[in-house]
Amino acid sequence: KPFRDLFGWFGDTLDAKDERDKLEAERDSLRQQVARLQLAERENAELRDMVDYARGSGIDAYEPVAARVYSRSNSTWYSTIEINKGSSDGLAEDQPVINGKGLVGKVKTVSDGNAVVMLLSDSEFGVSARATRSGQSGSVLPIAGSPGDLLFDLVPAAKKVRTGDTIVTAGTISDRLPSPFPAGLLIGAVKRIEGEGELDRRIHVDPFADLRD
Repeated sequence: KPFRDLFGWFGDTLDAKDERDKLEAERDSLRQQVARLQLAERENAELRDMVDYARGSGIDAYEPVAARVYSRSNSTWYSTIEINKGSSDGLAEDQPVINGKGLVGKVKTVSDGNAVVMLLSDSEFGVSARATRSGQSGSVLPIAGSPGDLLFDLVPAAKKVRTGDTIVTAGTISDRLPSPFPAGLLIGAVKRIEGEGELDRRIHVDPFADLRD
């Protein structure tokens, strides 16, 4: 009987190990499925945001191309991403790039199957802009080393701009300098204003799009 009990114990142990291995395999498979579902859910939410944004801003009239980001370069001075669409998909240099929240940047260089996008935070970026409430126009420029901070500069009557004002692209203001950016693309909101006079007034803008993600 002790020997029978011992063999029975070995058999039960082997069965338990086999069951454990099966459960671990099922757990690993479920983890992969959950990861894929979470990724798909995030991508679907982003696409829904882009569709809603396009309808509300009139961007859908420009036949937007949906692309995926597959790499990024983010230094103190230069901020770019690479996307998996290019000239064969209708992309060209200087075209605006948006996500479901607003303006992200513009196409810097393009090849047949991919493109490099210059983000708003890049030191070379600049776009004509307008404050929606006051109608004041100016330029949105990056602040080096601060990807979440933009400057609304060269505003004629800067004192008319207030904290919380929405800043959008101004579009083409002069026929001599046509803008590749349609008017009304969301850029961000004024988060703080420094300085009292018109000349030393610094208007900081928080971009709607998360440039770090």
